[in-house]
Amino acid sequence: MSLVKQLILAICLFLLVAFSGSFVINLESSRNQLQEQLTSHAQDAATALGLSLAPHVNDQAMLQLLVSSMFDSSYFASIRIVEIDSGNPLVARNRGLQDKTVPQWFAELADIDTQHGSAILMNGWQQFARVEVVSHPGMALRNLWKSALGTLAWLVFCGLVSAALGAALLRRQLRPLSSVADQAEAITRRHYRTQEELPRTPELRQVVTAMNLMVVKLKAIFDGEAAETERYRRQAYHDALTELPNRLAFEHALAAALTPGENPGGFVLGVRLAHLNSINEQLGAGHADALLQALAVPLKASQVAHPGWMCCRVRGSEFLVLAPGGSEEELGELVEQFSSLAHSLEELSAAAGSEPLKLGIAGFEPGDTVAQVLTRIDQALAESTVNGDRIDAGFTAASSSPAQMHDKQEWARLLGAACRAQSFVLHFQPVLREADPTQVVHHKLLVRLPDADGQMMAAGHFVPWIERLGLTTEFDLCMLQMAFAHLKRSPARLALSITAQTIDSVESRQLLLDELKANVGQAALLTLEADARYVQGSEQAASFASELGRVGTRFGLQHFGGELDLVGDLALVGLDYLKIDSSYIRDVDQEPQKRLYLESLVRTAQRIDLPLIAEQVETAEEIAALKMLGIGLMQGHALAAPGPWPA
Repeated sequence: MSLVKQLILAICLFLLVAFSGSFVINLESSRNQLQEQLTSHAQDAATALGLSLAPHVNDQAMLQLLVSSMFDSSYFASIRIVEIDSGNPLVARNRGLQDKTVPQWFAELADIDTQHGSAILMNGWQQFARVEVVSHPGMALRNLWKSALGTLAWLVFCGLVSAALGAALLRRQLRPLSSVADQAEAITRRHYRTQEELPRTPELRQVVTAMNLMVVKLKAIFDGEAAETERYRRQAYHDALTELPNRLAFEHALAAALTPGENPGGFVLGVRLAHLNSINEQLGAGHADALLQALAVPLKASQVAHPGWMCCRVRGSEFLVLAPGGSEEELGELVEQFSSLAHSLEELSAAAGSEPLKLGIAGFEPGDTVAQVLTRIDQALAESTVNGDRIDAGFTAASSSPAQMHDKQEWARLLGAACRAQSFVLHFQPVLREADPTQVVHHKLLVRLPDADGQMMAAGHFVPWIERLGLTTEFDLCMLQMAFAHLKRSPARLALSITAQTIDSVESRQLLLDELKANVGQAALLTLEADARYVQGSEQAASFASELGRVGTRFGLQHFGGELDLVGDLALVGLDYLKIDSSYIRDVDQEPQKRLYLESLVRTAQRIDLPLIAEQVETAEEIAALKMLGIGLMQGHALAAPGPWPA
């Protein structure tokens, strides 16, 4: 029972006791007073009637008339004139004692007795008759009944007013407690937030302050663990001089990008600083380091502009840019930047001669090997030439992939029509607990696009074009509507990817939220996933996660492998799980650096009860290694291949 109901019940019980006590006291005092009044009334009436009848003792008709006149004009139970000698009544008038205006139970409770009065009627000097008057208690009962009703009505009114005021006051005082309950409930869902407004009531202020301190401490623990995890990651996968990922990180990312399935093809851009040894000898190691850092600047800028790319320093004088889903035009812009940079650095031109940089571009497709791609980029760098003030990049292509077989206009027509007609094909891949096919956590919705030849293209091949063409909002709404249509046929938990552009746009987010609110039943079964590389540290993502929570939809991050501290408030206010990027899963059973990073990541996630899911698990050995690390949720071909919804 709520405190408000308990308060109202207490007020009712108090008023009941107050009314009962008041009624009993009032009844006892009123009964004696009323009975005395009835006695006096009966005696006065008997005396007055006796005096009035004395001159007419021998006139029977007059006796009858006078008795009836008094009986009818007042309120008596009976009036009788009884002859003294014989005891026979000469005149008698009677009225029933029951009063229908007063409940019988109340009359019995009040227990007011009839009172008698008498007077002697003289005939000369002799006693002729006796006048007997009995007062009627009905009038007294009615007065007592009205008094009781008035008291009850007043107390009920006071009770209603007290209950309303008390409930309002209690609700106001307990409002912070409700917020504390919401805060505690949110903590069980891994949403950690503080209350900015403290209640005025000292007791409640203590509770709220304690909860806020607990949340702050949890955040501090998370921040500390995240920093430790990031330290391990940077030691293993970053170049200290340029602060770019190193060769190990590049090879892991490239191996993951080459895994067949959902991955697109793409390109690798190579940048090689010529004659690094000569620069060291002529200008010194400090100048050489400064040149390497200058070359890293445009790479870092391109990493910000294209979060899905990876820019690395793979050896002393060589940089590589992995661009899955990238286009030749986008890489061409980066080549132009390096060409201009090479001639703007006078020290570089003077020390390295006429060819300060070598640039090369190599294509790759899923299914290629890491060695094949590295061989192609070496060939492309060897073909780099200098043409005046320009450096022309060498180019080594991979065989055509579906994404390279259409021009921009063809992609715009194909994708626009598919979004309007909702002609995408839905495939599903389960996320399993402990690699047990009977323990399905949810299914990941994977989209396919049939081309003109009827071949199915995975999302990785066409989603980059959706982003380039500005169709992300239309695509995300289309996917959401198709997911709802599927859930109405087959209710089960689903995870659906959404683009970073939709999250960054207020209007697009609102369109998605409106669609979710219009399908609340299906929205509760849905988890929306965003690419961690695009939304880390994003206030819009944190806000979107909170908004999703209010409509019952969960929120997760996929392809996570970056800095855990950049997840920041998102992990503390609305994140339901993290999917670990496949570059950290590939060959985890063979590479101790990956296991060290994942151990730290698991420890940090466990601190805030944040589930981790390993994506693109491809071998039984990887499954065993992940179980040893404490990662029990997995998705990948080693567990189940994507396909149509099981019948």
